[in-house]
Amino acid sequence: MGIKRVFVANRGEIAVRIIRACRRLGLEVVVGASEVDRGGLAARMADRAVCIGPGAPARSYLNVGAVVQAALGTGCDAIHPGYGFLSENPALASAAREHGLRFIGPPAGVIELAGDKLRSRETAAAAGLPVVPGGEVRALEDALRFAEAHGYPVLLKAAAGGGGRGIKLAWDRGQLERLFGVALAEAGAAFGDDRLYVERFIRRARHVEVQVAADEHGGVVHFGERDCSVQRRYQKIVEEAPAPALDPGTRAALHAAAVRFAAEIGYRNLGTVEFVVDARSGEFFFLEMNCRIQVEHPVTEAITGRDLVADQIRIAAGEPLEVTQEEVGFEGHAIECRLTAEDAAHGFRPTPGRITRFSVPNLPGLRVDTHCEEGTLVPPYYDSLIAKLITFANDRSEAAERMREALAGLRVEGVPTNRDLLSHIIAHPDFAGAAVSTGWLEEAVLAA
Repeated sequence: MGIKRVFVANRGEIAVRIIRACRRLGLEVVVGASEVDRGGLAARMADRAVCIGPGAPARSYLNVGAVVQAALGTGCDAIHPGYGFLSENPALASAAREHGLRFIGPPAGVIELAGDKLRSRETAAAAGLPVVPGGEVRALEDALRFAEAHGYPVLLKAAAGGGGRGIKLAWDRGQLERLFGVALAEAGAAFGDDRLYVERFIRRARHVEVQVAADEHGGVVHFGERDCSVQRRYQKIVEEAPAPALDPGTRAALHAAAVRFAAEIGYRNLGTVEFVVDARSGEFFFLEMNCRIQVEHPVTEAITGRDLVADQIRIAAGEPLEVTQEEVGFEGHAIECRLTAEDAAHGFRPTPGRITRFSVPNLPGLRVDTHCEEGTLVPPYYDSLIAKLITFANDRSEAAERMREALAGLRVEGVPTNRDLLSHIIAHPDFAGAAVSTGWLEEAVLAA
């Protein structure tokens, strides 16, 4: 393999996950940690840990220069960005290449294209993928004309947005008039790009994404799809694979569309092509592509038997894909719940603090990805995710039952978590009947 030492430019559970994949491949690992993470599990597991700055992300995990210099200074030959932070920042991919480092992700040009929602929509349409009716709007009048032609509600989205951020839903003309200026300002502040586009809002939408892998030798395969419809404010909470209650023809069409789009843009490494599926009509539309490993990748690993992070590293090293599409197998069902340090009873307020107890039950078919243990500090600077619980079984009902048991046996003290909400979701009749959409949690559960 052309990679011997990997620099992990991330923290938390994904840093731990990357370290474990590197260990399986026989690679050395250096972790770049902020000052508050220097004593964390990832830093202790790595062969070496170096401080890349203070706790504030802008001065550490989002500092391209600090990350690249730390990787070079510790003799690394590759950078793995994980998810979030700099994972979809073309500046890091470019800087890594300029300094002779392999970036474990796609080329900078591909990241730029995929990250621009308008360009990616146009490219998807040119490749024959269905896209939600919509387009760029430069002024409020443009958005109003679109809404009058297509009907309310409509979504305003930041062209450079991602991860569920920069989205506003307008149910009528008055709301659209009020939200347009807000969306414009938020897009500029969050992404340094105030371009907006508007699109038709699908009332009963399912969020279904397809995991793809592409090497530099022209190989492109998919590893099936995931359903991520249980969301709050466009942030995923529960994911599963395969997507339940999906017509076989629609499933096959989604897979083919994802592979076609990845090939069209010259994609390399692992990525996820996201779609919205109209639960009423069965139609599906291209949403966006995420150029990184996803938080929910373990459910795909469970049903395929793949180590997706190891696949990322092999591809970045220049190796061809290990499997053809015909060799990719699918078995069983997997569900993932995101455990966060949030107070769901009080507006999902983040609850930083020190964990005084962290205990997970020992159950067959249960995987827990976490960086937490007794004594772990949950700092106020970062995402509130503290663990991912993944259950795998022969079928969906059995996987759900195992998740209920896992959540019931989970013990976390010192910081409030969303465990009770997760238990409520998994036990809900709508979830059991695969009758959820992206608005279900807020409309049917949280508003009840």
